[in-house]
Amino acid sequence: MALAAVLLAGGLLVLALGADQLVIGASRLAFARGISPIVIGALVIGFGTSAPEMLVSGLAAADGNVDLGVGNIVGSNVANLSLVLGFSALVAVVAVGGRYIRVANSTLWWEGVVSLGAALLFWVLVQDGFERWEGFVLLAAFVVAMGIILKRPGHDASAAGVVHTDKPIKQSTELVRTVVGLAATVAGAQLAVTGALDIAEEVGLGSGFVGLSLVAFGTSLPELITGVQAARRGEADLLVGNILGSNTFNSLLVSAVVALVGPGPLVDGNLSGLAVWIMVGISVAAWVLMFQGDGLERWWEGALLLAVYLVSLPFLISDHEEEAVDAPPAVEIAEAAVGADGGGPD
Repeated sequence: MALAAVLLAGGLLVLALGADQLVIGASRLAFARGISPIVIGALVIGFGTSAPEMLVSGLAAADGNVDLGVGNIVGSNVANLSLVLGFSALVAVVAVGGRYIRVANSTLWWEGVVSLGAALLFWVLVQDGFERWEGFVLLAAFVVAMGIILKRPGHDASAAGVVHTDKPIKQSTELVRTVVGLAATVAGAQLAVTGALDIAEEVGLGSGFVGLSLVAFGTSLPELITGVQAARRGEADLLVGNILGSNTFNSLLVSAVVALVGPGPLVDGNLSGLAVWIMVGISVAAWVLMFQGDGLERWWEGALLLAVYLVSLPFLISDHEEEAVDAPPAVEIAEAAVGADGGGPD
């Protein structure tokens, strides 16, 4: 238990430091190259912070545990749009001199709608589990989604309010900073999740809890830390792009990996029932909340999203008899997933 606690604390520390450098490097590269920060957030950081979800869900599905893979996707998407966005909004409004998450309408009409569409497609296809052909559909939808995000008109290439530096930007240095920050973010997440899963195994938690809450929370740590750091630095485009991009990756690419490497039915009907309904509902609610006014400009909006996350957790987790029986294998699979390939994803 002591070693697990050290892994958890050390992972969180590595996450915080890595995410800070990731945000700095990515935003400066966007400024230097004339690329919109929303593109960097949605693609580069969105993919990088979704790597833990892909690793855990893909290996779980390959070992025959589709429930753990799907639960991780659902739980991570819920956490991103409630826990991550809500906590980041509170940091921006309360802790950083009254800043708030200002969201451009164009972002919500493009990246936001793409993210909503991805969640709806995932909801339709996940009923009764995944078949391999559904994986190809999800993969094709992911390619289309990325094309829409990259080619949409009206990207604002001005980053005067994003980059806080009076010195010339050396692109090679910032590229190294971004890559190292991304690697540290993913590695920190792996350490933190490994520690959390060891603690879960010690106290005998079931795989339903592990998949939908503990593993989902752990694999959402990169989004959470990156979102807080982006909010602290006033980089709303990077923050929103990270969240929307990560959810699009989770709903389409990560679920495609699950369907392709380990298709099969779901044991826990809650995963394709109430849990996925909650995911879609929170996706719509967060989109509407950001669309009102100029974004999340009042402290209670962030607090409301945090409350939604806490209230939704009991409804995401199902007390299923088969889940209790399968608990040790699920924990072992998740530990292997986050512990395998210790250097992080390629």
